[in-house]
Amino acid sequence: MAIVAFDPSTLPDVSQLSVGILGGTGDQGRGLAYRFARAGQRVRIGSRSAARGEAAARELSALPGVAEDTVSGGDNGYAAAADLVVIAVPWEGHGELVASLAGALAGKVVVDCVNPLGFDKHGPYPLEVPEGSAAEQAAALLPESRVCAAFHHVSATLLADPDVDRVELDVLVLSEDREAAAQVQALAGRVPDMRGIYAGRLRNAGQVEALTANLIAINRRYKTHAGIRVTDL
Repeated sequence: MAIVAFDPSTLPDVSQLSVGILGGTGDQGRGLAYRFARAGQRVRIGSRSAARGEAAARELSALPGVAEDTVSGGDNGYAAAADLVVIAVPWEGHGELVASLAGALAGKVVVDCVNPLGFDKHGPYPLEVPEGSAAEQAAALLPESRVCAAFHHVSATLLADPDVDRVELDVLVLSEDREAAAQVQALAGRVPDMRGIYAGRLRNAGQVEALTANLIAINRRYKTHAGIRVTDL
């Protein structure tokens, strides 16, 4: 069987796309917003409160590496008007928010990075999701959108640290839509040393989301910010 090498030059140019972050004032959303903005992407930060979204945008705009007028903020509806939209809200409000924005997200590439996790005295554990995963729930609620799952295993601490120049990890991208997945792979590749790797269909998203519990356990045990690297690719 012929070996297919990973070749980022075959991915589409997404540099002109605006990226909206639903839940962009949370740790993960804010970190992704900073990295995308630092890579030159136009970013719309969304929040339940427009004022909070605007305040987060001002704060990120003042960080090193972010060009003027790159980041703007508002409510989640404002973020949903971007070309490509990332869902980074807490799992508890995931379904309600996604359903409320179905019209605004129709026809768009939507990236779900939500990890349905619970925590007890023994640490993190994956929660059961009736649809199979957060991404599959999003796909069910957004039948007219091009849903992908990605950015589950990226440390929010590293993303948000202005002193970290490169984020060395692979982003697993899952989707039924290979063209949409390629856009998300290319977006990941805009961050120095980050790669977006196609990792299968959405039916496999549950195990990818659940793996985050293992990474959190690793991080706690070894006091680090572990990520994923795919070898021999």
